[in-house]
Amino acid sequence: MTYQYDLIAIGGGSGGVAGARRAAKHGAKCAVVEFDRLGGTCVNRGCVPKKVMWYGAHIAHTLKDAAGYGFDVQKNGFDWTKLVTDRENYIRRLNGIYEKNLAKENVEFLAGFGSLVDAHTVKVGENTYTTERILLAPGGTPTVPQIPGADLGITSDGFFELTEMPSKVAVVGAGYIAVELAGMLHSLGADVSLVIRREHFLREFDEILSGTLTQIMHDEGLKIINNTELKELKSVSGGINVITQDERDLGEFDQVIWAIGRSPLSEGLNLQNAGVEVDKNGYIPTDKWQSTNVDNIFAIGDVTGREQLTPVAIAAGRRLAERLYAGMTDRHLNYDNIASIVFSHPPMGAVGMTEAQAREKYDDDVKVYKATFTPMYHAFTAHPQKTAMKLVVTGKEEKVVGVHLIGAGVDEMLQGFAVAVKMGATKSDFDDTVAIHPTSSEELVTLV
Repeated sequence: MTYQYDLIAIGGGSGGVAGARRAAKHGAKCAVVEFDRLGGTCVNRGCVPKKVMWYGAHIAHTLKDAAGYGFDVQKNGFDWTKLVTDRENYIRRLNGIYEKNLAKENVEFLAGFGSLVDAHTVKVGENTYTTERILLAPGGTPTVPQIPGADLGITSDGFFELTEMPSKVAVVGAGYIAVELAGMLHSLGADVSLVIRREHFLREFDEILSGTLTQIMHDEGLKIINNTELKELKSVSGGINVITQDERDLGEFDQVIWAIGRSPLSEGLNLQNAGVEVDKNGYIPTDKWQSTNVDNIFAIGDVTGREQLTPVAIAAGRRLAERLYAGMTDRHLNYDNIASIVFSHPPMGAVGMTEAQAREKYDDDVKVYKATFTPMYHAFTAHPQKTAMKLVVTGKEEKVVGVHLIGAGVDEMLQGFAVAVKMGATKSDFDDTVAIHPTSSEELVTLV
């Protein structure tokens, strides 16, 4: 049978665009379907605008630290509107670059909401297109709880639509988005309360990271309200009243931000028309080849529920395209040892197993090396932040199975150590590497 396209990707985010472009590079005729701006969550309401705001917050920290280095700096205010305007202009340029890159690879951009008519037909608006293969990469969307008054709050999407900085904010959630938004707003001068359901936030990370960051937040005045579930939000003259399940009144806030997780954007794709299975949460299960239960339909990115990180979606899309169109028959993404960074203040990151995960897998055949110290930068600052590091190793050869870092500069530091872990480095490999002095990163190759 003859089809109009070899591959149609539904979703113009990082994964869909990367997969279609790589397939086109190897000779496939491809199209990308997107109802919103190209670039997906990462470019428009995620990684990119978040990092811009993180840089702004980081500069606020630097201004406070300047006196320790002999600078008499006066802060005459902060223009939220200017930062947001410049950020949005930057994103618009990226949207244009995405579209140009599609055109450069001869990938057609089909603007509109895509859904399945059958296993080989995609509907976009009033038009239908036939294709040999379909790549599902629609991404996800922030979750809002089903409680009275929930619509008084905003999600992370709404955060990036704020035209003014709120002065008093409740951020609800315990994941990396909640922690990042809370730290960002606090650093820029807002009065922030982080409301979490259990005892600790970022529970998927090693305890040395969440514990160190919790102490830093407390020291710097960011309020953490733990073991708390919300019952309702009420509109009052002073803003938004936050009420807990045990009837506590947490006070009035200018803004409440929901950061309690994300849901897959699988609803509305009419997956049932092609027989594509989804799980009870709406995620699309895939095997190691990114294949769904339908032979010619594949899924990547957040909609699969696996490692919801932009580089993961890009890597999965490119590897899939190379397997399908470049003859690389065994090409697929290995989801082990994927590094990740939380852009908190200070940043934290990890690759590999936590200590608890390693002990569960290897029992007593685990050893830990760790250090907590004040980095040299903070030797002269009024409010020093600790740096903490941990190596988790196993076996007689002390293979490094986990690296965990928090502190200034670790966001740029981790990538190289992630390569080492991926290659199977041992503690002796780290020890045999001559340190770069004076740096914080040298601590990882001198731990005893």
